[in-house]
Amino acid sequence: MRSMTLRVAMLLMAGLLLACTSSPLGRKQLILVPDDQMNGMGLAAFEEMKGAVPVETDPGVNAYVRCVAEAVLAVTEDATGVTGWEVVVFRDDTPNAFALPGGRIGVHTGLLSVARTPDQLAAVIGHEIAHVLARHGNERVSTGLVAQLGLGVLDQVLGDPTDENHDTLMALLGLGAQVGVMLPFGRSHESEADLMGLDLMARAGFDPAASVKLWENMAAAGGGEPPEFMSTHPSHGRRIEGLQGRMGKARGFFEGAQASGREPDCRH
Repeated sequence: MRSMTLRVAMLLMAGLLLACTSSPLGRKQLILVPDDQMNGMGLAAFEEMKGAVPVETDPGVNAYVRCVAEAVLAVTEDATGVTGWEVVVFRDDTPNAFALPGGRIGVHTGLLSVARTPDQLAAVIGHEIAHVLARHGNERVSTGLVAQLGLGVLDQVLGDPTDENHDTLMALLGLGAQVGVMLPFGRSHESEADLMGLDLMARAGFDPAASVKLWENMAAAGGGEPPEFMSTHPSHGRRIEGLQGRMGKARGFFEGAQASGREPDCRH
């Protein structure tokens, strides 16, 4: 019995080691789910959201958000198999935004009262795109599957399209019981997305210094407590400290973008 337990444990460890990879910033990750399956999950979830949450129809608001998003996406290099990005503005007063595997970005109208300038909005959108580029959703699903089910039944769950397994995977992806609610990522994911998003916005020609002002606005909007968008572990001060620590590098990207003529003209 002990030898069988040891054998199972060794197989489990071997499987996990084979699934370990590194994020764009060098952090070790557990990635078990194929990109195409994650992308399919993200696309399906986004379609559900569009059917359940009101979509903003104001052409000016949509043009503004898409202008900022498209400028950031123009400098985005994806390795997860995204074939095209879609940006949708949802009519929701919460200061929120999200991105899903497969290349889908949602921005709440309530975010525009906190991300008050194009540069600040670019900081949020860059942050959300970074979650997709770094496979944070895949990492969360993979870790959750191992914790809840074990490696031995992963193939069954990933290959079985039953409603029960679909709901399990969607919950692990971060979708709450209420359609349109995205659960927050953890500390390491948020900090990594902050830094990657900072680089993206700067490469796109948006002033990276605006990211610090954005988080100050977020803190004020939360009345001293994080609003839903940033209700994960990093404190306001630690988040700003991390951004400031990378600001010199981001400033170099920003100056390079300006020199190459990248000066987004997005007006709200």
